[in-house]
Amino acid sequence: MRYYFRISKDICFKSFSLISALLTFGILALGLWLIVLKGFSAVSFDFISSSMSQGGLSGGILYQIIGTFILIFTVLLIVSPLSVGIALLRSFYLKNDKSRKIFTTFLYVINGIPSIIFGIFGFFLFVKFFGWGKSWLTGGILLSMMILPTVSLSLSEGISRIPKDYIESAKSLGLSSSAVIFSVVLPQSFSSFISGLLLGLARAAGETAPLLFTATIFSGADIPGGIKESPILSLPYHIFTLAQESYQPQALENAWGSVFVLILIVVFFSALALPFRLKSHEEANV
Repeated sequence: MRYYFRISKDICFKSFSLISALLTFGILALGLWLIVLKGFSAVSFDFISSSMSQGGLSGGILYQIIGTFILIFTVLLIVSPLSVGIALLRSFYLKNDKSRKIFTTFLYVINGIPSIIFGIFGFFLFVKFFGWGKSWLTGGILLSMMILPTVSLSLSEGISRIPKDYIESAKSLGLSSSAVIFSVVLPQSFSSFISGLLLGLARAAGETAPLLFTATIFSGADIPGGIKESPILSLPYHIFTLAQESYQPQALENAWGSVFVLILIVVFFSALALPFRLKSHEEANV
């Protein structure tokens, strides 16, 4: 009797897992199919190489693309050194297990904060207190704060997978801690760092909430020339605004085209991260 109960339980669990996986994949595939179906026809060379006109009813998304990549590049410059420092602090310098657990918990807490909270924080600190107004730099800083835990934890996991013999052998040769870090630790965990960074950039590219009050506007901006009162256009905010004008067919068509371009950007960074992620897993199994 117990045997048949275990068999039935196993079959139910496998069936539930399969149905859940198929349902998740089906929803994702349906969403992507809809975006391709609606968005591909709206995209053309003129659409991605011309500026918006008539409140988004005509023209293209050139400056929205430029603004999005300005944010991505800003995030890249901010996150790269900070994530390395945080990962080294967690994995290399914090010797006490309790301190490491507290620090790791702190990173997970930050990673779980809703993006709108970052936007409100940035609004009161940078826009109001510092008097920057809407600025591309504020947007880059807030997006960096959002993805910093993800990139740091990814690199930290890569560092933890380095065999202890590698580090001990380097130290036995008389290398200083900094020399060990630059000659052993960082090169051996490079794949984990790049994969985490690219996935973080893909997430940052699609964020809207942190930029609503701090960095981006719908029209009237091109390439920023300073920091204060230097807003930019961005694809997520452009899509957000056009979606509210969905009763106008042309606005809806441009929104679908913008979504398609944004998905391509996100998929591009995610695809770049894949080989580095696979390499880091291969290194972990060595």
